[in-house]
Amino acid sequence: MANSNFFRPVALEHASRLVNHGPTVLVTSSDGARRNVMAAAWSMPVEFTPPRIAIVIDKRTYTRELIAASGAFAICIPGAELVDLTYAVGSASGRDLDKFARYNIKATPGPELGMPLIETGCAAWLECRLIPESHTEDAYDTCFGEVVAAAADERVFANGRWALTDENAALHTIHHLGGGNFVRASNAIQARPL
Repeated sequence: MANSNFFRPVALEHASRLVNHGPTVLVTSSDGARRNVMAAAWSMPVEFTPPRIAIVIDKRTYTRELIAASGAFAICIPGAELVDLTYAVGSASGRDLDKFARYNIKATPGPELGMPLIETGCAAWLECRLIPESHTEDAYDTCFGEVVAAAADERVFANGRWALTDENAALHTIHHLGGGNFVRASNAIQARPL
């Protein structure tokens, strides 16, 4: 039985942190002439076939402007070796600087939509076509995308499964806990049949 003496109220503005342990991702966008990269902590799959995802991106961001202009975006999943870069691109606005140039980020155009894809230091990427949902985008800053292409580093993801080992620790996903604090996915535990 849990000891309720250890439980304390959590401020409601921090309640989402209790359930959001998904990987922090890098969202890239481009309208052909301009491009940007930002960090996002709130993303999730919403449908298997066709594969669709949801991601929260504030409507005031430069990224949302570029996504609206192009109808597309990419999600790159940084490994632990990119924790400083992830925090940096999440702490600056693309309106103020070209983050790709400032942080020397190498990107290649995606195979389907031409979105900037970051592979060095990333475990995987997904190229997505925006599914217009004006109400949800405006009211909740939530964007939906259909995944049209995806790839992963086979050292950490193969045969449809994550394989987190000591040998590939630099590619383990990172998870933002708030205030620049991250944890790395590691110490995988295999469930046994009961």
